[in-house]
Amino acid sequence: MKESQKIRLGISIGDINGIGCEVALKTFEDARMLDFCTPVIFASNKTISQQIKDLGFDIKFNGVRDAEQAIEGKINIVNVWKEVPTIAYGEATKEGGDYAIKSLRAAVDALKEDKIDVLVTAPINKNNIQSEDFNFPGHTDFLAKELKEESLMFMVADSLRVGLLTDHIAVKDVAKAITPKLIHDKVMTMEESLKKDFGIRRPKIALLGINPHSGDNGTIGEEDDKILKPTIKELFNKGVLVYGPYSADSFFGSKNHENFDAILAAYHDQGLIPFKTLSFGKGVNYTAGLDKVRTSPDHGTAYEIAGKGKADESSFKEAVFTAIQVFKNRMEYLELTKNPLQKQKIKRGG
Repeated sequence: MKESQKIRLGISIGDINGIGCEVALKTFEDARMLDFCTPVIFASNKTISQQIKDLGFDIKFNGVRDAEQAIEGKINIVNVWKEVPTIAYGEATKEGGDYAIKSLRAAVDALKEDKIDVLVTAPINKNNIQSEDFNFPGHTDFLAKELKEESLMFMVADSLRVGLLTDHIAVKDVAKAITPKLIHDKVMTMEESLKKDFGIRRPKIALLGINPHSGDNGTIGEEDDKILKPTIKELFNKGVLVYGPYSADSFFGSKNHENFDAILAAYHDQGLIPFKTLSFGKGVNYTAGLDKVRTSPDHGTAYEIAGKGKADESSFKEAVFTAIQVFKNRMEYLELTKNPLQKQKIKRGG
């Protein structure tokens, strides 16, 4: 990206029968958003035109064949397909899943080729998107494979940041999936992300226990004593500021989370229920650990309100702002770490 260029922000539209297109279009219907980035939506002119008409928007866009042709100050649509898919708002159709994959793959290819700088993904349906060439529980796992890197599902809202040791797996499989290596890898990914993506020099991380009351000294399960505690101690002795395991039931209610830069939860609902309770509407799903920046809103396809113009774009807008800020933080981090003299100069206020 040239210094004078605005950040090119790619958008995959998710399920065409959900609210993905609606929240993306509502976000950039506000022309002031074009001051922050150049949006590049991966879909087709006809599909977006139909959504605009159905939802009653007054939006003009610029159709392009390739993301590199995107024009600043406009909403750009990359024509990924020529045919006209059937939009059935509120229905989980195979066609809806197929076009969600087409949009996502085109956007990820552009991200890998540096034709866009960051990616915001609109919600998919994890069931109808499954196919022979897409067999992933969600965006995070797909991106980790495409970019060949370890990833961490990281939910962020201002200073509240919650990551997951395990994400989309059944609760019955959680305990056996959590190993010392998994804990080590996720903690290190989280620490690195907090440093370079969020500008926190010495991050403090809290790890939540697997069992009720963190196992009560083995009374309610041994995993916390035998797996979590030794691994936390080992990491701490290496200089990583990780603490725990903390009993999950009282951790957020007591506001203990405010003492940490991030929290690592053992499984999906343990982390996301408190996160969404505290931040619903402004939370962002960020994929940490990748060398590319990807965010998404913290909600799903919301079929029940799709096509009715009722969707709230707040979380999608926050996902846009988070992607832009993380990209800028990374650029600054790279500058400071490759030039120690400049770093000293900035510290001294020079």
